[in-house]
Amino acid sequence: MENQPGVILIGMPGAGKSTLGIQLAKELGFDFVDTDVSIQVHTGQTLQDIIDSSDYLNLRRIEEAVLLKTDCHDMVVATGGSAVYSDPGMNHLKEQGTVVFLDTPLEELRRRIHNYDSRGIARRPDQTLEDVFAERQALYEKYADITVLCDGLDQHQALESITKQLAARSS
Repeated sequence: MENQPGVILIGMPGAGKSTLGIQLAKELGFDFVDTDVSIQVHTGQTLQDIIDSSDYLNLRRIEEAVLLKTDCHDMVVATGGSAVYSDPGMNHLKEQGTVVFLDTPLEELRRRIHNYDSRGIARRPDQTLEDVFAERQALYEKYADITVLCDGLDQHQALESITKQLAARSS
């Protein structure tokens, strides 16, 4: 079973894309890539270092270049939360797989993110978590082929929801 369409996870920072992505890759027998890690390997800098040495828009430009080089076949891809700002990048990913939006409530994200100011989130300096959430929600919905409502779900339940919806799409 070579060259299967990939699964691309999108959502806010703290939504669980990396954690669930690894578990989903094991479940599907796919490889796993985290585009935030790819950016750091490509640049030799952390996401926050990129923002600090230039700005958040430069991080988004680098992110777009990484997205456009990513081959999603036989892969679970955990994107950075700001991937949805790149129309070319997201269209490239959608051509190669199913985009899954991990829709996580703002209250849960607040509980999970303790390092908002140093996490390397591509945002304007004046944007709060609430602002970023409000701005990105429509973009996540725009690109999603599948939406998993993560409110009240543990990791196992979220993974089960993803696999069930993927199976339903392919049948």
